Amino acid sequence: MGSGREKTAARDAGYLHVRTTRKRSADDFDLIIGFLGFWAFVLFVATVWMEVTGKPALIWALGLLVVVLALGGMWRLRKKLPPRDGRRN
Repeated sequence: MGSGREKTAARDAGYLHVRTTRKRSADDFDLIIGFLGFWAFVLFVATVWMEVTGKPALIWALGLLVVVLALGGMWRLRKKLPPRDGRRN
């Protein structure tokens, strides 16, 4: 096991730091929104492709609906947090 001094050094170096500020959580929301936005785009393209080729697209469209609703919910929650200032600490 490590000594108390090693644990303090690791914590000071940021290895054990728990992000509790609203600023950092806003950045996390931005990551989730980007992830959901990417999958919304992929599902949109897949749904359009299935419609154009005449294959069943209901499952793809329902998946798209779920992702878009989740994206809208995350976006609403994100608006309640303070704006980003472009810096990462």
